[in-house]
Amino acid sequence: MADDRFHVYDSTLRDGAQQEGLTLTVADKLAIARHLDDLGVSFIEGGWPGANPKDTEFFRRARTELDLKHAQLAAFGATRRAGVKAADDPLVAALRESGAPVVTLVAKSHDRHVELALRTTLKENLAMIRDTVSHLRAEGQRVFLDAEHFFDGYKSNSAYALEVLRTAAEAGASVIVLCDTNGGMLPDELADVVHEAAGTGARIGIHCHDDTGCAVANTLAAVKAGATHVQGCANGYGERSGNANLFSVVANLQLKRGFDLVPEQSLAEMTRIAHAISEVTNVTPNSHQPYVGVSAFAHKAGLHASAIKVDPNLYQHIDPAKVGNDMRMLVSDMAGRASVELKGKALGYDLTSAQSRELVERVKELESRGHTFEAADASFELLLRDTVAGERRRYFGVESWRVIVERRPGGDVVSEATVKLHAKGERIVATGEGNGPVNALDRAVRVALEKLYPELAEVELIDFKVRILEGTHGTDAITRVLIASSDAAGEWATVGVGENIIEASWQALEQAVTYGLLRAGYGADPATTSVGHNA
Repeated sequence: MADDRFHVYDSTLRDGAQQEGLTLTVADKLAIARHLDDLGVSFIEGGWPGANPKDTEFFRRARTELDLKHAQLAAFGATRRAGVKAADDPLVAALRESGAPVVTLVAKSHDRHVELALRTTLKENLAMIRDTVSHLRAEGQRVFLDAEHFFDGYKSNSAYALEVLRTAAEAGASVIVLCDTNGGMLPDELADVVHEAAGTGARIGIHCHDDTGCAVANTLAAVKAGATHVQGCANGYGERSGNANLFSVVANLQLKRGFDLVPEQSLAEMTRIAHAISEVTNVTPNSHQPYVGVSAFAHKAGLHASAIKVDPNLYQHIDPAKVGNDMRMLVSDMAGRASVELKGKALGYDLTSAQSRELVERVKELESRGHTFEAADASFELLLRDTVAGERRRYFGVESWRVIVERRPGGDVVSEATVKLHAKGERIVATGEGNGPVNALDRAVRVALEKLYPELAEVELIDFKVRILEGTHGTDAITRVLIASSDAAGEWATVGVGENIIEASWQALEQAVTYGLLRAGYGADPATTSVGHNA
């Protein structure tokens, strides 16, 4: 298990699951717990057994289905009810019976919450804390105490908030976690309060919400002020504005402050783990998320590219490989020669100055007409091969295509596409039906080409985005289409632009198929070179 001198405590499965629109099954929670253990966190909060049947089931299954290498499970719950002994409280019993080696108790530390929410006295609240902590300790479980609304409580009645900490520590709680439950604190004022709390002699932890956008900064400030236990959620999940992003907290402490929190090889898996958890939660990853976002080390400005060409560290605060990410060069109308040269080099081309200039001008001209290459790497590679390398592969030529949309008896609307192509010396006419024009075109192309190029069966269209670029022209506006495709080895994106949405879609689709065949290793088909090409 992780070094006990400093704790990385994840609360994704409980606090993170309170995010609007995020729902986790027991199987989801088990899968996320495995990913978090791969990262090397110290503790994984599994949920509230007894209060939530799903969480009770999670702890039951975790006993036999989780083989944690780094983390310990923590069961979350509350102190006993007022006027009831801890030994007789059924929710405390559920914590005992959860099988979790650690229990995290939430307790009121704000005097007004005690009197208005719990509807009990300040003295009884202290007795509830003392009785519950000492009871669970006697049962052999380690106890952490989450001091709910601590910072607001400190502002209201600092003497009482600090007394809550002392009471919990004297009863046997090994960590007292100061919770910025409303997420309203700023780093400087939070650090002052943490420093005073640490002066009580209790071991202090920190739990921050992100309502001011300061959750990560507040967590780092708390550590500097004496906290040795940090809580957060994967990808910053949580209700309202979310919780402190645990990935950012860990990366900052380990790479910037020198803390030895997780194994180096696990830190290098952080980006993969962040995206894997996004797949389980079905929440689209934030591409701009620090450290692990796909854009975290993406460079677009020509000035940046010129410097990075000399030394990547000039415009990067760390080597992205340390967290399992990659540097990306974005090609756009802002690109200069350095951007294009670096992108070309990444694709295996050592471009001359003349070639770079020509390609830059071509990119800028196309983007002025609505293309976007930063979001369509595959289109840029085809452009590079076509414009600079002079070796763009032609797998098929396009004679014509058409699409008919028909409303059939019964109300069904069906699209039918016909394509006339030339490939490997053959003229091929094929038809396909779909639930929309692009789907029909995609199926028609497959019907036409799959016998000649069997690998095309593995190419799948996975996303389709349309943007109107000149809305003042109404239905005659310029349209941009982005198509994302995938095969067994990865994904790629292509772009098409036209006055007609179907025309733009065809351009992106044709490039997507061409790039898929290029990835499959096919050579050029010389028979198609004299046939019109619409890309």
